[in-house]
Amino acid sequence: MKITEGYMPFKGYKTYYRIVGENKSNKTPLVLLHGGPGSTHNYFEVLDRLAEEDDRTIIMYDQIGCGLSSMPDSPELWNAETWAEELIQLRQHLKLDEVHLLGQSWGGMLAIHYACEHKPKGIKSYILSSTLPAASLWEKEQRRRVGYLPQHMQDAIAKAEQTGDYSSKEYQKAEAEFMHRHCAGSIGPNSPECLRREKKAGTNAYITAWGQNEFSPSGTLKNFDFMKEIENIKEPCLITSGLVDLCSPLIAKTMYDKIPNSEWELFEFSRHMPFVEENDKYVKVMIDWLNKND
Repeated sequence: MKITEGYMPFKGYKTYYRIVGENKSNKTPLVLLHGGPGSTHNYFEVLDRLAEEDDRTIIMYDQIGCGLSSMPDSPELWNAETWAEELIQLRQHLKLDEVHLLGQSWGGMLAIHYACEHKPKGIKSYILSSTLPAASLWEKEQRRRVGYLPQHMQDAIAKAEQTGDYSSKEYQKAEAEFMHRHCAGSIGPNSPECLRREKKAGTNAYITAWGQNEFSPSGTLKNFDFMKEIENIKEPCLITSGLVDLCSPLIAKTMYDKIPNSEWELFEFSRHMPFVEENDKYVKVMIDWLNKND
């Protein structure tokens, strides 16, 4: 399988991209927007097989601030508009006139921001994977779930939030338990190589843009809210989420109810990354969706 890697100049820095497949059948390429902010493209490599099984070019990249892209010490960059501008320039740079756009977690927020603020042309479909239409709804659902943690863990989280000190072992254990329940399992020797590989996480980008953890949006995205605007998205939208995902069934159904031309696929055995935890099913769902909307 052919893999092409490169860099695009962006704001005096550079953005790494990775193109998988040759697309001899001229199908519309699929562009992947990773989560975080700052989580890197790595986990998307479990979808490389799509390029072969569906003869379609798959394009993934590290958003500025993480991974193999530049990681400047420039907090003023860590906002939705910077990353939307980067996506716009990447499409121009790679001559991606028509695409399917898949955004996972924060990447789905970026896709929603891009759709509603920029009204881009040439989007055949959106795949909103384990994402959110409003930070306030996300926070409400995560806080509800924090309430299911053991009391001593709830107390450790409350104490960290009161003092602003997130360094205690008790807090870190509580956050790790929360993420294990709703985000992802631990990585072991049998995990896909792309998950085991060391990655340069964009911690500064995450804390500046989102906050200290998943249940406390306090950064530049804290007022992210497209609850009304998503009702005007005209393109076909596939919403995917896991049963115990950070993107709870309530959040997924809210998007499904509001976006006119949408479908929703719930993955019974998944947390925040159904494309990893139910890879075979996810790939099949994607192939069906992409071909139906080409």
